[in-house]
Amino acid sequence: MPPTRKRSYARAIKTVASKRRRTKQQDTDDAQLSNVVPSAAVTATVTTKSAASTDDTTTTDAIKTQESPTTREESQDSLRQRFIELFAQPQHSNGVSNTALKQHFGAAYTQLANIINDLTAQSRLTMSQLADGELFYTLVSNEVATKFSGLDVSAIMVYQVIEKAGNMGIWTKDIRHQTNIQQQALTKIFKSLENRRLIKPVKSVTAKAKKLYMKYDLTPSKELTGGVWYSNLEYDFEFISELRTFLVHCVRRLNGGKGATLEEIREKIVDANVSRVTLSLDEVQQLMKTLVYDYRVEKVIGRTPDQPTLYVPAKRISTMCDFKWWDVLAPDFHFRTIRFEDGVTLEPHEPHYHTV
Repeated sequence: MPPTRKRSYARAIKTVASKRRRTKQQDTDDAQLSNVVPSAAVTATVTTKSAASTDDTTTTDAIKTQESPTTREESQDSLRQRFIELFAQPQHSNGVSNTALKQHFGAAYTQLANIINDLTAQSRLTMSQLADGELFYTLVSNEVATKFSGLDVSAIMVYQVIEKAGNMGIWTKDIRHQTNIQQQALTKIFKSLENRRLIKPVKSVTAKAKKLYMKYDLTPSKELTGGVWYSNLEYDFEFISELRTFLVHCVRRLNGGKGATLEEIREKIVDANVSRVTLSLDEVQQLMKTLVYDYRVEKVIGRTPDQPTLYVPAKRISTMCDFKWWDVLAPDFHFRTIRFEDGVTLEPHEPHYHTV
């Protein structure tokens, strides 16, 4: 290559290299200049985020400090205690309605869900529905709750149906109809509840073949057992006959046979201890009515409110006479006024009774 061309080529290479260096330097400067603002922005952002994060952390820590688990547990315990004490009040001894809970707890009512669920799981609380659809809560004692522990939903539902029947009891057929539980499963539930002494089977004097169930601690009503006049679902004729005879003697001997009040007769029954059970005034009155209907005693009602009703011995009377054989002695017998020795006077044409 000629020397002239070599020198020209060398200058061209230097020129290109110089331009490349200037371009590279310019790019470096531009990059450095452009990186200055974003860096500051990033720093400011990071600082802001860091400050915000610090504030959030401080606020979160404060909230956690205010709502620590210990404080929250204490609050729930206090609310639980207030909830249980509510049932001890006389007006809520039988239970508390949902409306009453809202009125009593106010804003704290929304926090009762966990307490209600906890007590229900422990069988300490039972829920029922009133006629208007409102929920009604009843607190159960620890002793009863122990008997309920381990029962499933079906068994509790059966118990609630029986409990609602009261001392009148409920037929097994009605229980099956109300719970929609199959007879085989229902029989197992009955056995389980009987073993826990929550329910008991009873029978009625009107339907001895049918079985009823009621709560274990209830006494069957008189409509089921027949009251004091029945023994083992059988009418006690001997017991009633003895009492009726004793009552007739009381009427004849008390106050010289001039009459005895119902209270005096009952007091005499208690003193003589002739009844295996304690008779009420209504039950003594039932016996006296049977004696009145049988013409063994008479009931004399006082003429004024101050005068009590008395029971006196009944006068023995015969049946009505047709007097046909008397016509031989006195054909006009029916047109005469007859006066008997005991002071009874019969007017003409009056039905003729006479004392024996």
